[in-house]
Amino acid sequence: MSEPQRLSAERDLYRDTWVRYLGYANEVGEAFRSLVPKAVVWLSYGVSSSYVLADAIDKGKKAGEVQGLEAGRSTRVTVAVVDTFVWQALASVAIPGFTINRVCAASLYVLGTATRWPLTVRKWTTTAVGLLTIPFIIHPIDRSVDFLLDSSLRKLYPSVGKPSSS
Repeated sequence: MSEPQRLSAERDLYRDTWVRYLGYANEVGEAFRSLVPKAVVWLSYGVSSSYVLADAIDKGKKAGEVQGLEAGRSTRVTVAVVDTFVWQALASVAIPGFTINRVCAASLYVLGTATRWPLTVRKWTTTAVGLLTIPFIIHPIDRSVDFLLDSSLRKLYPSVGKPSSS
């Protein structure tokens, strides 16, 4: 098996293990926003952002280890880091965080106008709605970010540095 095939065939810590769920920490933080101090929500964004940065560094390191033309090494590393960072920042932090924030805000508003439930019940219901929404938004957001990057940023990459997949 060639080196690039071996690297792509091995298990990816940031995509194929429980570590991937750290990227969703901010979505959980957003779901609990009405119940916890703002510092907890910001901490959840710190966890997700650390995951994004670690994955980008990992992909850059792996791109640098691929055997090939040494002249294209720095380009491969740069493309891998930038592509992974932008993809993860959008697909794991920015878009899902905004989406869950708005779903929870709308849920709290609707429950406040449509029910006479106590505020505590409305907040817990909003949190449940936010948590239940997370699994439904992941794949559509991932596919949308792939399409967005394929239609824009990835067109700028030189062929020597194109990433194999997100």
